[in-house]
Amino acid sequence: MESLLEAVNLSKSFGTLSVVRQVSLQIRPGEVLGLAGQSGSGKSTLAMLLAGFQIPDEGDLYFAGRRLQWPLPVQSLGIEVIHQTPSLAENLDITSNIFLGNEIGWPLWGRWLKVPNRQRMEREAARILAQLDMQFASLREAVVNLSSEQRQMIAIARVMTRTPRLIVIDDPTPLLSYPRQQKLLSLIQMWQRQGMAVVFSSGNLDHLLAVTDRVVVLRHGGLVAEYRTDETDRAEILAAVVGTTDRQQLTPIIWALDSYYRVREQAEKLRHHQELLERDLATQGVVDRQLVDQLAEQINALDSANAALQDAQRRLLTELEQERKYLAREIHDQVIQDLLSVNYQLEEIESPAGVTPVLNKELPAIRESIRGLVDDLRQICGNLRPPTIDSLGLGAALQSYAHDWSRRTGIPAVLDLDDDLGRLPETIELSIFRIVQEGLGNARKHAQANTVNIHLKRTSPRTLMLSIADDGQGLVEGFDLAALTAEGHYGLLGISERVALLGGRVQFQNQTQGGLLIQAEIPHPRVVQLDED
Repeated sequence: MESLLEAVNLSKSFGTLSVVRQVSLQIRPGEVLGLAGQSGSGKSTLAMLLAGFQIPDEGDLYFAGRRLQWPLPVQSLGIEVIHQTPSLAENLDITSNIFLGNEIGWPLWGRWLKVPNRQRMEREAARILAQLDMQFASLREAVVNLSSEQRQMIAIARVMTRTPRLIVIDDPTPLLSYPRQQKLLSLIQMWQRQGMAVVFSSGNLDHLLAVTDRVVVLRHGGLVAEYRTDETDRAEILAAVVGTTDRQQLTPIIWALDSYYRVREQAEKLRHHQELLERDLATQGVVDRQLVDQLAEQINALDSANAALQDAQRRLLTELEQERKYLAREIHDQVIQDLLSVNYQLEEIESPAGVTPVLNKELPAIRESIRGLVDDLRQICGNLRPPTIDSLGLGAALQSYAHDWSRRTGIPAVLDLDDDLGRLPETIELSIFRIVQEGLGNARKHAQANTVNIHLKRTSPRTLMLSIADDGQGLVEGFDLAALTAEGHYGLLGISERVALLGGRVQFQNQTQGGLLIQAEIPHPRVVQLDED
């Protein structure tokens, strides 16, 4: 397919600082191209070059095969942009901002000047905002009075009033809450289905992996790698982002647990200071070079220590699952079978002529005790290794466990599974099963809940959302995961660790109506659904 947009050797500098260096890439119609890289790598500048908002110092840009000249006629070309910070007319109202430059109305003195049809524009604005799940008391409110998130959603709504051929998105998600971020991702998928090309610059690898077809990686302004999203993973992209080939040091848990978030934030600050010092080395002398080297060593040591911890934790959980599988098999194949054999032998000798009346009276109770012991051992086997997960998959294992848990505890566990869940890698299926086990265990032991609701849904072709909500007493004010661990409560920590090792995100929060909500966003490889004739 012919490229819609092609960049050839684009370069851009600000003073002596080279921000984009000899970048060449292509975008086809209906393709989502992701731009990945650390802060300061040149993602935003490249996005603005592709959108025509920046003029390159060198290089060419072709649109639909035609070489472009600056300034670019972006609207006539069909290019729309969503900025990091929304660019709105502060004193105009919501409707006017949504239709700014694209007003609905009656032509006046030629095609460029119109008399706005306010009523039609407000109806269309209300329809678009409803599609974005946005509500306002009045569409005549000046946008200067709105929150940052509301303003960003209005900027997104503006794009939806047009039918562009190319949409350039420069990481607007920091201003958006989680639901709004998911709404943006769903819009990107919708635009792709409609045949629009999308350039999506983001610092969130989960978002890029969820919606893109290809990901290009920038480092120090240069394009250092390009991947097809279906053929890569987080570790490979991270390796290109940070510039290392040692995949053992690229486990994703740094971004999941709170402690690792803080570690990464500090590391990025150190990297930033390192880059600032490097730019001035020509005039700073040998002392600064030594300081830069020391900073680099500290960063590498910090990353290595965390990577080693993550790898050890992953190996520990893997070995634990193997031990559980082995132990469950031994109990089921040996101990339970031996007990059943003893029970059969007791059944054979149980007759008025075979034993004394006293023993014959006691045998049924003995056999009943053995059957109870067998049931208990089977329950232990199920907890150690769900028997259905290997043969029937995660969905069947969760249904069986939730039903049995409700029967044992008397607490209803309502399970809502995605119809197209499919089979997932063993590690992911086992981890999600253990997370549900821990969540139900917490609801029984600590929450004093009357009902638990479990939802497992796909939010994108490569992302699952698991939520466990109870109507119990919720978390105490000032909840501290570390403090609970110190008191010997490891359930929530176990959930955090398992989600982290899957490269996901987890949140623990009290619900307004009472009770605890656990939400875990879990990435996974795309599940190919076969078309049915």
